[in-house]
Amino acid sequence: MCSDQKCLRRVGPVRIPVLIFASLALLAGCEDRGAIRIVPEARNIGVVEQVFIGTTRGFDEETADPFGKIRQANLRYARVDVSIPPERAVGEIDWPSKGGTPNPAKEFVALDQVIYDGGAEFRADLRAALKNEASNNRDAVIFVHGFNNTFAEGTYRLAQLGHDLKVQGVLVHYSWPSRANALGYVYDRDSALFGRDGLEVLIRDVEAAGARNVIVVAHSMGGALVMETLRQMAIAGDRHSLERIRGVILMSPDIDLDVFHEQAVKIGKLPQPFLIFTSKKDRALALSARLTGQRDRLGNLADPSELADLKVTLVDTTAFSTGVGGHFNVGDSPVLLNILGNIADVDAAFASDRTGKTGLLGGVVLTVQNATQIILSPVSAIASDLSP
Repeated sequence: MCSDQKCLRRVGPVRIPVLIFASLALLAGCEDRGAIRIVPEARNIGVVEQVFIGTTRGFDEETADPFGKIRQANLRYARVDVSIPPERAVGEIDWPSKGGTPNPAKEFVALDQVIYDGGAEFRADLRAALKNEASNNRDAVIFVHGFNNTFAEGTYRLAQLGHDLKVQGVLVHYSWPSRANALGYVYDRDSALFGRDGLEVLIRDVEAAGARNVIVVAHSMGGALVMETLRQMAIAGDRHSLERIRGVILMSPDIDLDVFHEQAVKIGKLPQPFLIFTSKKDRALALSARLTGQRDRLGNLADPSELADLKVTLVDTTAFSTGVGGHFNVGDSPVLLNILGNIADVDAAFASDRTGKTGLLGGVVLTVQNATQIILSPVSAIASDLSP
């Protein structure tokens, strides 16, 4: 699969050392990419996860893709009903092959795709979905994908996370115009900046539809987009919308440390909890840092003291980093998914004692002023400790 998990390759005029480029070239072969394949009969096979979507992707005439790499200023709205196949491991996503017949027993497919005429129609449908939830579950999770993603891949990933984490509430995907190409890092970085206004509009749409709380989850470059959006909302004085955001989770964020610090200072009071999942074995972020002549990006930060003045929690998942790049181990690991799904319990367990003792999760907690780092160890007790 050629998505977020793939490492960065040669970008524009920047010269990467031959050894790095050679290692990246080994990953260059792309398999089938995620695409929306409509298979109505999958309704009788898989479990349905409904994903509401706001996007700044425009119609791509070159590929006839209604949601391609083209940047469009006005936010567009859609909904995809995703079938989660029964024959899969937790954290696993298999795309249907482009030319073959989809197998909904093993592959992610769509039952239906709705493209709304505008924001009013989207909000009305979202409001109805929220009202179908129990009164204490009328929350919305907004997921922002990262570098090198198609519209379908981000949508399916959110459906997978929602299903595997047993998320209560409504799933909302913000799909910004990634080029979905491993060599498109600079294009994607600019597209993430382009997508700030769209995400701000979507957050307000979700709140206007009646979401009790909004939780924002972002991966990789999507984390930079989220921080920029929260920053511009703070500058505009929109504290009301910011205060409705009751949690932010950044997974492997591809953000410069100095930039993140200034973004956080400008935002002011950060939404809580504010969780940052990191890994010192994240090869993609190591290469991103190398491109900028730095040691670390936020997502592979080793020393929490660099964020000591911020109220954030760093969750070090280095011990779970496996596969190509270790860039999405939170979404791929059943144990980490279990932890993420019970993060409120984790936060409560550490709230009373953050003095560095080994305890719940088999991890170690280090506190430097406000910044807290939880270092997770892969012990079998983790999943059972967090099971309801």
